[in-house]
Amino acid sequence: MNIGLDIGGTKCAVSAGEAADGGIRILSRDEFPTAGMSWQEVLEEFAARISRMKENGHEISAIGISCGGPLDSRRGVIMSPPNLPGWDNVPVVRFFEERFNVPVAVQNDANACALAEYMYGSGRGVRNLVFMTFGTGLGAGIVIDGRLYSGSNDNAGEIGHIRLAPTGPVGYNKEGSAEGFCSGAGMARLAKIRKGLDITAKELFERVRAGDADCVEIFRESAEKLAMVLSFTIDILNPEVIVLGGVFMRNADLFMPVLNPILEREALPLARKVCRIVPAALGENVGDYAALAVALDAQNK
Repeated sequence: MNIGLDIGGTKCAVSAGEAADGGIRILSRDEFPTAGMSWQEVLEEFAARISRMKENGHEISAIGISCGGPLDSRRGVIMSPPNLPGWDNVPVVRFFEERFNVPVAVQNDANACALAEYMYGSGRGVRNLVFMTFGTGLGAGIVIDGRLYSGSNDNAGEIGHIRLAPTGPVGYNKEGSAEGFCSGAGMARLAKIRKGLDITAKELFERVRAGDADCVEIFRESAEKLAMVLSFTIDILNPEVIVLGGVFMRNADLFMPVLNPILEREALPLARKVCRIVPAALGENVGDYAALAVALDAQNK
């Protein structure tokens, strides 16, 4: 049995799973809130839950960790993610290796999700895929010619850092960034800046579906910025599929009518023709599958 640990800016999840029929079968899942906890407390909570599984007779083969970047997957260190204040140079791989004496690996959450969708979701049968998180933040995982591309020091795919406008909501510590406009937290900040609304992304979309004019305006601004990000990605990487999780995954029916005309206008026609834009096939559990995919990869190595 493998363990997947999904570390997020809002919550953490612990999943147990195993390879089955060309995919991953999730055997159990539990979560707890991240807010208000130090990284030491979070790791100890993870360790306690894994220990209870072992005490119940489960044999642990490997542990995979999915977390927002920046991080160093080679050294197994989380390095000050903007959505995890205080997580500065945290040696997560060493911590779990010493506790449980099994293979342990960590990957940027977008990279981990890209692997999971490539292997088990919307990317089955393709060679080139981009996964975008569109959750608390906006990051991208890139698979090129069937292999994960993470760059020279794990910083490839940080698409949320691109500045789309000189002013606007702050994301990834940069005003007007892609993450500021195209993430759940960013959309909430955009609603506050533009309309003085103190609402969550979930509430924003509820109001959009109810026809609230102010919220529709906020949504369209975010969607139009996302279309530009997707156009850049199509032109630069020429992927066969771009998979989006989080906010997009839950509201693809609202996004696509806004995105398509802009993509047709902005992206290179031949590159756009071969690229599908789809929600994550692994659904709300994509983060769990992602962490387990990292564990399976660690076990196989």
